[in-house]
Amino acid sequence: MANIKFTVKNKINSRCCKARTGILELKHGAVNTPAFVPVATKAAIKALTKDDLEELGIEILMCNTYHLMLKPGSKTIDELGKLNRFMHWEKPVMTDSGGFQAFSLGYGMEFTTGKLFFYEDDALGKKDIKNIKKNSGPKLAKITEEGIHFKSVYDGSRHFLSPEESMRIQHELGSDIMFAFDECTSPLATYNYTKESLARTHRWAERCIIFHKKEKTGQALFGIIQGGHYEDLRKEGTEFICGLPFDGIAIGGSLGKSKKEMGEILDWIVPGIPGDRPIHLLGIGAVEDIFESVKRGIDLFDCVSPARLARSGYVYILPKSGGSAKNKFRYRIKNAGFEKDTRPLDPECGCRMCRTYSRAYVNHLFRSDEYLAYTIATYHNLYFILDLMKEIRKAIDENRFEGLMGGWVGV
Repeated sequence: MANIKFTVKNKINSRCCKARTGILELKHGAVNTPAFVPVATKAAIKALTKDDLEELGIEILMCNTYHLMLKPGSKTIDELGKLNRFMHWEKPVMTDSGGFQAFSLGYGMEFTTGKLFFYEDDALGKKDIKNIKKNSGPKLAKITEEGIHFKSVYDGSRHFLSPEESMRIQHELGSDIMFAFDECTSPLATYNYTKESLARTHRWAERCIIFHKKEKTGQALFGIIQGGHYEDLRKEGTEFICGLPFDGIAIGGSLGKSKKEMGEILDWIVPGIPGDRPIHLLGIGAVEDIFESVKRGIDLFDCVSPARLARSGYVYILPKSGGSAKNKFRYRIKNAGFEKDTRPLDPECGCRMCRTYSRAYVNHLFRSDEYLAYTIATYHNLYFILDLMKEIRKAIDENRFEGLMGGWVGV
């Protein structure tokens, strides 16, 4: 029996809005939904301490199975008391399946593309399909019916990850929520390949359930809906995965050629998911995407963007301070124009960093390659997103979510 209980508190049932709030109760605590899940890839969020994470009010983290199985190894983490004791983190933890590496080290490496043709959450700017070129370098992963053969990004050693192995490793990590092993297809994949991949993902899902049930660890297991940007495949994937005894449902894979298409793909999927199960959208975290997804009934998100953008010198900013969908609610603090700017990173932000440091000082830290720059910017960006989620939950409970969304993204 999995240690999970999901209760829907409030739901908006207008013609074009299905946003809802809920409580997700797990072994290591409760999570208020909709929730943003920060990514602690290697069992840490770069530049932040456990005290920082607790002060930010983070209720759940996502750790990366692929990286942790290589360093320090899932057996080591198991021997040291599993992830929570290893990290000194008492709250819930998710672990991904490692299946995304089939994409990022295989097809994704070959074509240097991401989940969307237009990957606007990238600090380097958006990529147009016309500009994507095939990478002549070697792929580090090969997909077979049994699983994924890959080389370590650390030392080139060879490894194999199957549905059973992914479950075994996640059992050793001891996360509250695990994800079923799947293949994440590229937005460039053909219909025929995506259909073949979807069938393989479904066979892998069944293998994950069989292995997981034998172990009786009490961990929750989420299934992942694939199918690329093809409507019939997405609906097929939704029906199949929701027909299996998963504790929650995740949506992964290619989400179309644009943010508009992402919304259309969610409209194909979400209505087919039973309302009593939590829904997790994998790898999405831009402000506009959060609003559009919450509007459709998504409960959980995970994304590296707030921390990754922070380390690149991008700082989130509220609408009252000039943030908008046009500038993606951020600016580049490393720019020369901030050298003598005595204002906080965001004058309207209530985080500890904005109450303490000036733009001029943070600009200096980045230009001097001081690690403190990463701490300040990462803390601020996570505060921004987590505070936004609090505001969203409050707005849903008070039946004014659509008004809040309009104020932020003009929709």
